[in-house]
Amino acid sequence: TQAALLETMQERQVTIGGRTYPLEQPTFVLATQIPFEQEGTYPLPEAQQDRFMFNVMMDYLGEDDEVTVVKESTGTGSVELTPQVGRDELLAFQELILTVDVPAALVEYTVDLASSSRPENDTSPDFVKEYVVWGAGVRASQFITLGAKSRAAMSGRTTVKAEDIQAVVAPVMRHRIGLSFRSDVDKVTVEDVIERLVDNMPAPAAS
Repeated sequence: TQAALLETMQERQVTIGGRTYPLEQPTFVLATQIPFEQEGTYPLPEAQQDRFMFNVMMDYLGEDDEVTVVKESTGTGSVELTPQVGRDELLAFQELILTVDVPAALVEYTVDLASSSRPENDTSPDFVKEYVVWGAGVRASQFITLGAKSRAAMSGRTTVKAEDIQAVVAPVMRHRIGLSFRSDVDKVTVEDVIERLVDNMPAPAAS
């Protein structure tokens, strides 16, 4: 049920028949969406979407990759997978990410980006008040920060830069912003709103 999925994603446990079972870590929840302009059988409520860190857009495969998929999925052979990282290593990587530093000015920058997507905020841009029905909550600020820390670490840095934050804003926020009917009329997408939010808010100096 959705209640069990919510509990899994938030509490890292599941309760069945009055008994609670902690889930072994790390626990990941991945989901796919059907193409745009089609209604799913069971659309996820906003509260559940908000628990997903990223919403990653994937295009069609290139021809070579698609040929490989067709060959390997329609023949009699089987694909052998080789583990690339162990559980303990992955947990250690997660702990390492938490040690990456984020300057105070960039923490404020992150929070300002998320809060500026909320139409009820007095300081939000006019285009947000015009096109957005509901904006990103506090999880957006948290996940932007974690995503930026991860990007910095993968780039060999121990401190987050503004470019790290800007690189993860779209995948973190695109499923956390609800657009109005006016946006359909004016052909304004959530990507347009996010791009304007970033352009509208200068990053702190020397970041």
